[in-house]
Amino acid sequence: MKLNYYPETDSLYIELSDRASVESMEASEGIVLDYDAQGNLVGIDIDNAADKVQLKEVILSRFPAELKAAAA
Repeated sequence: MKLNYYPETDSLYIELSDRASVESMEASEGIVLDYDAQGNLVGIDIDNAADKVQLKEVILSRFPAELKAAAA
């Protein structure tokens, strides 16, 4: 899973899988869900993220995977 924030557009993309998105559906205003060919959720796009998500801190608790950090 990857979290990508784009300050120039104030959008946050949460990439849940590396599978290609073939369909998108707006779940609510400014929140788009991306699905693969099998109907699995592969990503979440959040517009105006600073108003919808607490961007200053990310806390992972009991995460069962290797954690990697990348600075922009």
